[in-house]
Amino acid sequence: MSKSLLELTPVEAVACCSPVTREPLSADAAERIAPLVKAIADPVRLRLLSLVASHADGEACVCDLNDAFELSQPTISHHLKLLHEAGLLDREKRGVWVYYRVNTAALGDLAALLGGVTA
Repeated sequence: MSKSLLELTPVEAVACCSPVTREPLSADAAERIAPLVKAIADPVRLRLLSLVASHADGEACVCDLNDAFELSQPTISHHLKLLHEAGLLDREKRGVWVYYRVNTAALGDLAALLGGVTA
């Protein structure tokens, strides 16, 4: 059973679109992809995504990320939750901690959407 563009998650919508340098996005596609781009538009979330991606073994828990910010643990957890909900991070609960791993397929699709734009 295939999904229509309106039923796709932001990550799925990015995966099905041509690079923006090849053809313009439709209004529907832009609506579906915007939450993904919005999730990384915040500097804290962009840094968190980078920290998780570059962390040993490609995963990190909140306890590994707290020292990089002058923010409370609940605030960091909130930002990680938003990245997870956008489809950019996968998570797994282990005991009292939640470990996050970058969804590499989502990042690859986002990069493909942007079409390797260079200055």
